[in-house]
Amino acid sequence: MTRPRLHTHNAWRWPVWAMLVVALAFGCSRTTDPVTETLPVYGFEVVASFPHDTRAFTQGLQFFDGHLYESTGLRGQSSLRKVEKTTGRVLRRVNLPTPYFGEGIAIVSNRIIMLTWQEQTGFIFDRETFARIGAFSYSGEGWGLAYDGERLIMSDGTPRLRFLDPDDLTVIGEQDITAAGEPLHRINELAWIEGELWANIFETERIARIDVERGVVTSWVDLTGLLKPEYVTGRVDVLNGIAYDPDTQRVFVTGKWWPRLFEIRLTP
Repeated sequence: MTRPRLHTHNAWRWPVWAMLVVALAFGCSRTTDPVTETLPVYGFEVVASFPHDTRAFTQGLQFFDGHLYESTGLRGQSSLRKVEKTTGRVLRRVNLPTPYFGEGIAIVSNRIIMLTWQEQTGFIFDRETFARIGAFSYSGEGWGLAYDGERLIMSDGTPRLRFLDPDDLTVIGEQDITAAGEPLHRINELAWIEGELWANIFETERIARIDVERGVVTSWVDLTGLLKPEYVTGRVDVLNGIAYDPDTQRVFVTGKWWPRLFEIRLTP
C-alpha cells in the first residue's frame, strides 16, 4: 500500500521552520543512502527564478509554445492553468468539479491529458480553449504523466509505470523501475527530457533520471536547498513540477505552494 501523501495529513499546518529542519535532516541522512551512493548524483545552479502562484498546489508542469501549463490539486481547488512564465500570471484556467483531486498532465498535439488522484478518472481538454472534450478511466491512483512522442507514461506512486496509447488512452504496457537494484517507490511528477524520463520522488528533494526501456535509474539530481529560507514567507509543501523547453533545452522546476519557479542547470 502506498504511503499517504503529505497533503492528506494537512502537512501545511507545520510551522515553516519545522519543515526546513526536517528537510535539512533528511538531506543529511541521504549521505548514507546506499541507493544514492551507487549512482551518479548531479547538483544544480539556478539560472533564473520567476514568480509562482503560492495558491497553486502544483501537480503537473509542462512547457509548450512559450508558456507553462500547470495542473493543481486539492479537492475544491484543483485546476488546469496556462501561465505566463516570466510573471506567473494565470492566462487561462479551468477548475475541476469539487470531488476531483487534480494530478499530472501531458500535452499531446492539441489536447491536454489530465489525471486525478483517487477518482480513477482522467480528463481531456482542448489545448487552446481548455474546453473539456473527453474523459477516460483507469484503475488505481493517478500521480504523474508524461509524453515521449509515441506513448503516455503514467505513475501512480508505486515502482511500476504504465504506458498508455495516446489516442484511446488504454494501457499498452508496463515497466517496473529500480534504483541500484531496489524498487523505486513514490514516483510522482514526470517529464520527458531528451530521451529519458525525469521523475520527482515524492517527499524528497531528488529527481530521478530514468532509462524507461531498461527500467533503471541512471542518475539523481539533488535539489537540496533550492528553495532558500528567504523565499519562504508562508506555507510551502514538497518539491514537485518539472517542465522542459526542447527548443532552448531549459529545465524548470517548482513545488507545491512555492513562491518561485526556477530555471536550473545541472552541475557535476
